[in-house]
Amino acid sequence: MKAVGYRESLPIENPDALQNVEMERPVAKGRDLLVRVKAIAVNPVDFKVRQQAEPEPGQIKVLGWDAVGEVVAIGEGASLFKEGDTVFYAGDVTRQGSNAEYQVVDERLVGRKPASLSDADAAALPLTTITAWEMLFDHLQLERQLAGSITPSDDVVLVIGAAGGVGSILVQLIKQLTGAKVLATASRPESKAWVESLGADFVLNHREPLQPQIETLVSAGKIGSVTHVASLNATDQYFDDYVAVLKPFGKIAMIDDPASLDVMKIKPKSLSLHIEFMFARSMHQADDMQVQHDLLNEVSRLVDQGFIRTTAGKYLGAINAENLRAAHAELESGTAVGKIVLEGFA
Repeated sequence: MKAVGYRESLPIENPDALQNVEMERPVAKGRDLLVRVKAIAVNPVDFKVRQQAEPEPGQIKVLGWDAVGEVVAIGEGASLFKEGDTVFYAGDVTRQGSNAEYQVVDERLVGRKPASLSDADAAALPLTTITAWEMLFDHLQLERQLAGSITPSDDVVLVIGAAGGVGSILVQLIKQLTGAKVLATASRPESKAWVESLGADFVLNHREPLQPQIETLVSAGKIGSVTHVASLNATDQYFDDYVAVLKPFGKIAMIDDPASLDVMKIKPKSLSLHIEFMFARSMHQADDMQVQHDLLNEVSRLVDQGFIRTTAGKYLGAINAENLRAAHAELESGTAVGKIVLEGFA
């Protein structure tokens, strides 16, 4: 089968950083599905793994943790899907990824693809959706309401890096499933327009001090105090702002990897700090792995009902090494708006 992988960790400018390769088709066993991959999306985890995880000598590592495809075989223990089903998923970071014509993935991590979206548009959603859902409802513990019947609450959620992949779905989930107000950060005109289109109530410029911008909104009576923070990047840069603007007993959830944080700064307000890592369940074979199957199915329904839209921001063509190197380069630059998607093998 065709695949894109790497044999050593190299800068993305190097043509060997990602290469077109031929590999054996995997076999579905146990609760695995064998999926013929149709479309993929690219996430920051892809380039982070490429930079940090050197394959074993003589081995090829295949990246990719967002996919849409057709189930072509099922393991002897699988029961949630049948051959011919079209599915979407993020998979397991400890296994070979979706930058390949065929992939095996545990069915408990897989959902039914939204019928109303193209393959490429659906591929934009799984990893970031799981991340955002777990941040909001497992860690920040926002009250989940019924889409289409929302009662406003006193909650105010500050979303740092709202124009990126996680932020693009996070803003939608907050607006469609909770009564909270959303403060989203963005700086460029295109990223500001993007988060406003997703439902952000107010957009802050993260290139300027955040605390004065928030205090202006509070003093004008437009929002109450911030109750929750979704920190999607630069947590160490904004940590003092979080401590300053959050109400006592407020919550911070982060997904990035700061070198260090002085967490004792949160003690005077009795704040809580949570770390979201959507691969934790699959990596450790958690007893409740199937909640990711359930939440993907729920979001698929919300998409088909018109409450959630795709977060695809750029289409880079076929799945091959050249296009994937371009996707990695753009993500490494930090300028991507929404998700980068690719479709079909060439």
